[in-house]
Amino acid sequence: MAEQRSLFAGDKAAGKAKADGGSKNSAAKPSKPRASAKKATSSKKSGAGKASKGTTKAHQMAEKAREISVSEFFAKNRHLLGFDSKRKALLTTVKEAVDNALDACEEADILPDLTVRLTALKEEDRYKVTVSDNGPGILPEQVDLVFAKLLYGSKFHRLRQSRGQQGIGISAAGMYGQMTTGKPVMIRSRIGKQHDAIEVGVRIDTTKNEPVRTRNKVIEWDRDHGTEVSITLEGSYKRGRGSVDEYIAQTAVANPHVSIVFFPPDKKEPEIHERATKALPRPPKEIKPHPYGVELGTLMKMMKITASTRLSSFLQADFSRVSSRTAQEICERAKLDPASRVKSLEHKSAEALAKGIAATKIMNPPTDCLSPIGEDLVETGLKKEIGEAEFFVSRTRPPSVYRGNPFQIEVGVALGGSLPADASVRLMRLANRVPLQYQPGACAITKAVTSVDWKAYGLQQPRGALPIGPVIIMVHIASAWVPFTSESKEAVASYPEILKELRLALQECGRKMQRYLRRRRRIADELKKRQYIDKYIPHIGEALRDILELNVKESDRVVAELRDTLERSRKL
Repeated sequence: MAEQRSLFAGDKAAGKAKADGGSKNSAAKPSKPRASAKKATSSKKSGAGKASKGTTKAHQMAEKAREISVSEFFAKNRHLLGFDSKRKALLTTVKEAVDNALDACEEADILPDLTVRLTALKEEDRYKVTVSDNGPGILPEQVDLVFAKLLYGSKFHRLRQSRGQQGIGISAAGMYGQMTTGKPVMIRSRIGKQHDAIEVGVRIDTTKNEPVRTRNKVIEWDRDHGTEVSITLEGSYKRGRGSVDEYIAQTAVANPHVSIVFFPPDKKEPEIHERATKALPRPPKEIKPHPYGVELGTLMKMMKITASTRLSSFLQADFSRVSSRTAQEICERAKLDPASRVKSLEHKSAEALAKGIAATKIMNPPTDCLSPIGEDLVETGLKKEIGEAEFFVSRTRPPSVYRGNPFQIEVGVALGGSLPADASVRLMRLANRVPLQYQPGACAITKAVTSVDWKAYGLQQPRGALPIGPVIIMVHIASAWVPFTSESKEAVASYPEILKELRLALQECGRKMQRYLRRRRRIADELKKRQYIDKYIPHIGEALRDILELNVKESDRVVAELRDTLERSRKL
């Protein structure tokens, strides 16, 4: 304390000396206080030094962090969306535009008339893809969002069968075109006779995932309603497996109600795929999620945003197939009060509720959210596009469920005709009426086909591979939510429930094909025997006439009886 007081006194003296002009005697006395002041200054400096040392690598790294928009992410990882090669990019662009057009037409109860045009430009590997439809059109204020904003759409939150799901496809195609050619997406649309037709050009600002309109004008258009989208992009056009041509042909098979006019870049005349039926597919209905398909985190989120107040009413209103009795049983198994306020339930209660749901027997979800092709139309579509086959068979399985999501498997088989007999069977994979062209090895459909013992059904089959023979196998999965393995929607995930249904449908078609093959083989054997009879009986008649010394009339009678005996002894 004494030292502290002396220091304060020295400070006062130093201040007085400074005020008096700083005489030598007064300046000599406050030497210790000056040292103390230096010490204080140095301590401040050392404090500043500690502050600077407090800026760590973590601080520097945190300064560099920023939010990434979804379009910026997919612009750098476009292979995830199917734009990893020029040939595949061209196909993906056509596919996304056609899918959008078909969904729009069917939702508006309009028989789809589509035109797909590929135009090769002067620049190498540059194409202009134009897809037009006779659908309901798009509202002018929505055009930008539909074609130039990723994850914008009306299908993600609706649990029902549809081609598109995520709201990524057509915007991603436009973004790819913008990245490779710098050209905006051009859209023409009209929503009715009484409304103007508009032409809009849009780009996507990838840093913000926001559309930027580059053109907006009213035009004269020769159609009452519809949409036309044009995307200029880098691509590669080749025919064969995985081509645009094959995609268009398979789309016509899976959608016999559609008329498609396709203008390939290497032909002047279009390829026309006429519709085989004027009946639109049964419109799928939207359903609520099934309790078995909802995980704990999703369940907790639903409990917070529900419009219901009580637990029992929440279970009945927000889920499908939950009656008041079922809700009561779930609450009993979870040991929760059905009248408790659902939004006030905590994590422990939500976990108990999830276990109660799992322990309760609940009906499968309704299947009116699905719109399968149907056995007759599967065969009709195959016959229309592959007319050279001699035998057709199809099977539509009853609806089943995986993770609470309803799905249905359909299989069609075409056999014989001019199909190659020494090559692997041609496998057509489809999901919600959309052909899957790439990643066959990663798809549950391919795995199911290769796992079936096709030798038992009359075909050759190397181990672990597709069977060999003059056969086309078409497999379709219809689901309210198809479990694709990636955002590019090229392969179906191998859920045990899906694999089981696929195998059953394939085996049913295989048994029918086996019966046909056996019958065909018997007929072939009979024809061969008939040829032997026709070839050798006349010679036998001549020999009998010489040996038995018969006249012509007697030998003819003997030959006729012999022929009749041989014919009756054969088993057809």
